[in-house]
Amino acid sequence: MDSRGVHRALAALVVLPLALGGCGSAGVSSPPAGVDELVVPTPSPDPDDFVAGVDNPWLPLRPGRTWTYQVVDVDGEHPITVSVAGGPEVAGVETTARVSTEQGRRTTDWFAQDTAGNVWWFGRAGEWQAGSDGAEAGLAMPDQPRVGDGYRTAYRSGVVEDLATVIALDGTATVPAGSYDDLLVTRETSELEPGGSRELSWARGVGLVKADSFGRVVRLMETGEDPP
Repeated sequence: MDSRGVHRALAALVVLPLALGGCGSAGVSSPPAGVDELVVPTPSPDPDDFVAGVDNPWLPLRPGRTWTYQVVDVDGEHPITVSVAGGPEVAGVETTARVSTEQGRRTTDWFAQDTAGNVWWFGRAGEWQAGSDGAEAGLAMPDQPRVGDGYRTAYRSGVVEDLATVIALDGTATVPAGSYDDLLVTRETSELEPGGSRELSWARGVGLVKADSFGRVVRLMETGEDPP
């Protein structure tokens, strides 16, 4: 397969440089480079390069699964609830929807996984979607992250211009949901917010467990399944 391939992806809560053929055929590699055989973001995803569902171990999005997070920020302490459901077709690709609700505000992000196991961010309801107005899907989560890898999470000029870098594969965290080790740790920056950054910690089989940025701390409280 040839191609290119969250405060923003998680702002509801919180994703490589030449060849995965169907995920994309042209585009600009994002500094810092380091993810082999992908170009990110991708302007022309090929539906044949994607599979149904998202089961990447760092970003598992099984419909019906839920997460509850504790947030401490300038507004005090409050929860974020996250759930997964089927998503729409975006740029010809069937997606999975992650719905985040915080203080009455709902944010829906769309993701799809390619045949190599990489998860791509295809858009956010009401803000942007790949294939429209110059927006391109970026990488939400690589299949095999390596320290030093860098990539765009998505791109639409003036709307989403975030970059992510893998900074550790042995992170640890203690949050209300428990203690975790061997965490994938990424740092996200935005070209729209010079000087700002977010550090995110991901547990295998769980997903995001911690997110830290200036003035805002997010911690996993519990995971579960939606009732039948």
